[in-house]
Amino acid sequence: MQVNIKSLTGMLPAYETEGSAGMDLRAMLAEPVVLGPGERTLVPTGLFIELPPGHEAQVRARSGLAIKSGIGLVNGIGTIDSDYRGEIKVALINWGKEDFVIRDKDRIAQMVISRYEKVEWQKTNSLEESQRGSGGFGHTGKE
Repeated sequence: MQVNIKSLTGMLPAYETEGSAGMDLRAMLAEPVVLGPGERTLVPTGLFIELPPGHEAQVRARSGLAIKSGIGLVNGIGTIDSDYRGEIKVALINWGKEDFVIRDKDRIAQMVISRYEKVEWQKTNSLEESQRGSGGFGHTGKE
């Protein structure tokens, strides 16, 4: 699939390995940003995309940053809709105990392109039974 992209840095999101589902997103910063414990910030990437209808871009945390430094996304996963034309920015949070420095061109998140379907809701007064039923939130135990 080809997607139109505008990059203020000339750099494009890239798959790091043949089997990668996500492409790394890099920070576009004039100067480093220090993210203290518990702080959050919006980091620009200098990227603008034009996704085809029926697709979204999911912005996800990088597992290495999460486990090594406690850096995650404020909203868990960010969604970029197909009709959004603004700059992709990443909402980072420092869950760690030490300051974290974000520098220009640092890999800060990953982006996965996914298809989706729109639903049409059909109101009903009953739902088909299933084996699980309404059980949730750990109802199956620890084993």
